[in-house]
Amino acid sequence: MDRIEHLDVFYHERKVGRLALYQKHLAAFAYEQEWLETGFPISPFSLPLEKKVFVPRIDPFDGLFGVFADSLPDGWGRFLVDRLMLKNRMEPVVVGTLNRLAIVGDSGMGALSYRPAIHLNEGVCVVELDQIAGACEKLLKTEYTEDLDQLFRLGGSSGGARPKILTEIDGEEWIIKFPSCDDPKDIGKQEYEYSLCARECGIEMGETRLFPSGRCAGYFGTKRFDRGKSADEQEGKVHMISVSAMLETSHRIPNLDYHLLMKLTLEITKDFSEVLRLFRLMCFNVFAHNRDDHSKNFSYLYDEPNACYRLAPAYDLTYSSSLNGEHATTVDGNGVNPAMKDILAVADQIGIGKAQAGKIAQEIRECVNDMLAQYL
Repeated sequence: MDRIEHLDVFYHERKVGRLALYQKHLAAFAYEQEWLETGFPISPFSLPLEKKVFVPRIDPFDGLFGVFADSLPDGWGRFLVDRLMLKNRMEPVVVGTLNRLAIVGDSGMGALSYRPAIHLNEGVCVVELDQIAGACEKLLKTEYTEDLDQLFRLGGSSGGARPKILTEIDGEEWIIKFPSCDDPKDIGKQEYEYSLCARECGIEMGETRLFPSGRCAGYFGTKRFDRGKSADEQEGKVHMISVSAMLETSHRIPNLDYHLLMKLTLEITKDFSEVLRLFRLMCFNVFAHNRDDHSKNFSYLYDEPNACYRLAPAYDLTYSSSLNGEHATTVDGNGVNPAMKDILAVADQIGIGKAQAGKIAQEIRECVNDMLAQYL
């Protein structure tokens, strides 16, 4: 595979700008003049609408700005890409970030796409969930499966650690997850029940389903909120950026506190109702023992009709632990076992009244205890 030196970035069919390799390892970026006049900042802090060449640091995203790193698959998706490269006699460790973005092409999360694209394979996939689950299990255990090409076509652009596919159901785009080697057998049922409980707690989520299986209690699926008609009635792809990308920090390092997350949400959305949405989610994560609340598990969507960012619907909610069993995002500095006083301290600093905050937190604690007692 020839080393790509530059790559054009598009939003729908509008050219946003160009990425170019600088000093062999850094992907410098400059906006297109027309985008400067009519577009929006795709990463408000790192890439404001200015006529200049932006040069990233090598860390934490291997010479990319975070917003472009968001387009790359990680976890399961990167595993599939690397296995397919090996199958095609390519060495993954020497494939550069621009080449990896070209492999993503127009299939990444969010609305950004990259040209020219590299197509590792083509074909039509038949989605039979138990067969795919078996192929995922075999690949994780042996690093080989005869279904590798199909798994790549279905999940090669996905993020997150668990095996998953990106597929179309009734004309809408969905993500369906499968157990990893370390997951309990019925992880799909657990995540589905968490999604139901989150809705009962007043937390916005995309539509979810439990898809039937002959191997387990079912596979968790969620409709993609970065595709199709979004909550703000946008059609097609929706631009999204994770907190990890927004702050140019790795989600693998637990360096975030909900104090900072609240301030960031208020700054980026200019809407206090979005802060209240985040507060509800924080309470849910605390009471439902969702401790894998790292910086890639919070994102913002760009609402183009209203020219503003808003907090994305909640995702990846399930019983989980992070490094040392603590919350990846601490609550008033407490990651071990946050209490009501820590929750109220976060509320107080961002300006949520004590009575309102206490009422919301107590309602969510009771709802979680009623619905998820089997997991807590």
